[in-house]
Amino acid sequence: MSRKILVTGGTGYIGSHTVVELINAGYEVEILDNLFNSKITVLNRIAQITGKKPKFYEADLRDKATLDKIFNDTQYDSVIHFAGLKAVGESVEKPLEYYENNIGGTVNLIEAMRAHGVKKIIFSSSATVYGVQESPEYVETMTTGGQLANPYGRTKYFIEEILKDTCTADPEFQVALLRYFNPIGAHPSGLLGEDPNGIPNNLMPIVMRVSDGRIEKLAVYGDDYPTADGTCRRDYIHVVDLAKGHMAMLDHLKPGVAIFNLGTGQPNSVKEIISAFEKASGKALPHYIADRRAGDLPEFWANPTKAKVELGWQTELTIDDAMRDTLKFLEHEKQQSLSQK
Repeated sequence: MSRKILVTGGTGYIGSHTVVELINAGYEVEILDNLFNSKITVLNRIAQITGKKPKFYEADLRDKATLDKIFNDTQYDSVIHFAGLKAVGESVEKPLEYYENNIGGTVNLIEAMRAHGVKKIIFSSSATVYGVQESPEYVETMTTGGQLANPYGRTKYFIEEILKDTCTADPEFQVALLRYFNPIGAHPSGLLGEDPNGIPNNLMPIVMRVSDGRIEKLAVYGDDYPTADGTCRRDYIHVVDLAKGHMAMLDHLKPGVAIFNLGTGQPNSVKEIISAFEKASGKALPHYIADRRAGDLPEFWANPTKAKVELGWQTELTIDDAMRDTLKFLEHEKQQSLSQK
């Protein structure tokens, strides 16, 4: 009998790709998602790729009664926790909503796990927890929580601390904090990709919407940073590599808290991302230089050595692979749209 995994936020961008990897590896997967920033059609696409449609609960982590019922229905081996609001700009405008949803929802989840004897959790954290550091190469031993630029980042930091405290109180808990850098790309089938509801905040969804004409031009926020081409540099990781990082972590969970960066260790600038997309698509991407955004750091990237040594995990896919798969996803969405007219 394969182990049963509950994936919160499993119809979202990273969650859905991780569900595919889990099912293909023989895990029994159930998804909990409130569909606030994802689409129910993702379930059918997961089924197209894997041949299996995961059981789905449309539910919110803030709903304690429903959460208790879900854990009553199934004895899970572990939980992978993606669910949460994640728009940096919106978090500045709506901090209380972010604290209530992300932190409150996670506390409810941990309480339900504890009540039902489920003591393994992998948490979708973020490089934002590092705040401002003296070195742009982030290692897991750096302090966290200082000079965090926005409420979104603070929710990730606070949840990490809550999970650490949970482990201190109950040494049987097995917690992994996976700190992501900048996920991009799509499933190579073209069936899954990043397609947020509303106005996107991340670079690639905006690139995609400029490419297909939904947005006129891409704003590049500042070209006067102390980098080679003047634009910000980030560690962009293919979402399939990121999903596989969760698979590696499942095999290495043990009592206590484990912390890993999931990144490539090789940063790329905004201009380099634009060039890579233009090369893959064969078309110019309309863009313009805008003022810097408050809180943007010139550059930072992961030191992924710990994950390579301890988990046996490292990235295998390139920026060019990410662009190729993104274009497949865009083409699939275009065909879907045409077929529905």
